[in-house]
Amino acid sequence: MRVMAGWTKTSAAAMLVLLASASTAQPGGYRPPVHGEPTPSFANLAPEQSVRFADGGTEIEQSRSPAGELAEHRLMTRALAALQPQRKGVVDAYVVAIALDSDPVFGREAREAGRVLASRYDAVGRTIVLAGADGSAPSDLPRGSPGNLGLALARVAELIDPAEDALILYTTSHGAPIGIVYNDGTEGFGIISANRLAGMLDGLGIRRRLVMVSACFSGTFVPALASDDSAVLTASVADRTSFGCQADSDWTFFGDALINHALRKPQPLAAAASEAGRLVAAWETRGKLTPSLPQVAIGSGANAWLSLLDRRTPRQASAPVGRPAVSLLDQP
Repeated sequence: MRVMAGWTKTSAAAMLVLLASASTAQPGGYRPPVHGEPTPSFANLAPEQSVRFADGGTEIEQSRSPAGELAEHRLMTRALAALQPQRKGVVDAYVVAIALDSDPVFGREAREAGRVLASRYDAVGRTIVLAGADGSAPSDLPRGSPGNLGLALARVAELIDPAEDALILYTTSHGAPIGIVYNDGTEGFGIISANRLAGMLDGLGIRRRLVMVSACFSGTFVPALASDDSAVLTASVADRTSFGCQADSDWTFFGDALINHALRKPQPLAAAASEAGRLVAAWETRGKLTPSLPQVAIGSGANAWLSLLDRRTPRQASAPVGRPAVSLLDQP
């Protein structure tokens, strides 16, 4: 099973090379983007330089056509404009689901996460999904990039009442000890560190937030994002990988356990997080894998607004979709 490899202290380029994975052709002839060599701008960085760039929200785009960028701009503009205003006197949730890597597993996971979270948190019309292709055809969604994430968060900040409403953020990608990795084929590269994401949310005044990070080493986000009014769930502790990120999968282990199973049920977030942790642990035990140890940090203030949102959760659980992540263990 392929997982995100560990951090090396030679260069950020070495880390990004490890993300390269061949995507296979899909029925109908469509071939998803394939990762290639990292951009030379990431070469020969010392670890402290990598951290500094990650904290700055480094993003590099190359070989993008002007016509393609105009189309991307229009996609993003329409998606932002479609978000509905908040309702006075109602705790509204705004959902942002983003796949920061073009491997189709992340595109599929982000799409379904958007649907599940919009239903659970009564956020239909207040949900935006940013993702590349799902593997079957070119993406009809705005790009899952650090820049587009910033725009989505800024628009949410414009719409919400910060004393009343909440952000529900789900991110899925490869990860490294310095943050979430952005990699769009051979054209987009970058890293979002925990400090960068925390700074964005704090700077926008988004205090009520549930942040879920499905990536290797994602426990590094807990200290930066945790607060009395926040909830943070991650796929692993800060120094371990998580599993299930093959390009041809439908789910990562964490995404399948949390989104596809636990959050489909009418149960509080803490119970859902506990169920997801047990599922991931059982799958890792079955595969004789090093436990990823998903992390949960729910502030006492967050419990108050989460309980109000939970009252609007559908009373009937929805059925899981896609191939179970654990089925990867049956592959030779």
